[in-house]
Amino acid sequence: MTASLTQDAYLQTTDIIDWQHPAILDLAKHLATGYETPNDIAKRCFQWVRDQIRHSCDYQLNPVTCRASDVLHHGTGYCYAKSHLLAALLRANGFPAGFCYQRLSIDEHGAPYCLHGLNAVYLPETGWYRIDARGNRDGINAQFKPPQEQLAFTLQFAEETSFPHILSEPLEVVVEALTTQDTWDSLLKNLPDISPEDASNYGLMIAASHR
Repeated sequence: MTASLTQDAYLQTTDIIDWQHPAILDLAKHLATGYETPNDIAKRCFQWVRDQIRHSCDYQLNPVTCRASDVLHHGTGYCYAKSHLLAALLRANGFPAGFCYQRLSIDEHGAPYCLHGLNAVYLPETGWYRIDARGNRDGINAQFKPPQEQLAFTLQFAEETSFPHILSEPLEVVVEALTTQDTWDSLLKNLPDISPEDASNYGLMIAASHR
């Protein structure tokens, strides 16, 4: 994984990662209460978003959310939106947090492909550590076990990849997809994608490993 910016860039508040919103600040404080170690606080934030925010496609829920405070308000989001809320909660608790992406098969049988969004958080004892709050279900068991990664998905096909770059802001193609589709099923038909050949145009690098 590569984070090319200073840690301050991964703590900023933006229109999408609006971690200074009162509801996010309140929840971040609540999640940290009673926990002293950085790992415990980060784990609480991760587990809360993973388990309490329902994945829009799994539960067939509207609206399509993007801004962190909207994800919290509506209680639902695609993986990308859930990563926005998790980054906001982590930043509100003082953790540098960024965005990572994988390119995965939509139906697990090859083409077509789409991006999958997850996070990286900087932990004092570990460094940058990837976490995936997409939401567990049959066949998906993402956990917080630093320094060991346990993400939601592993790569299966040559056209799949994990982009190792840690971004301080969500990809524009992801934000565009979330803000131009009105329903969970319309987004499912128009999921964002970046091919390995086009990755450099987005400042991404390629690192593939296959099972």
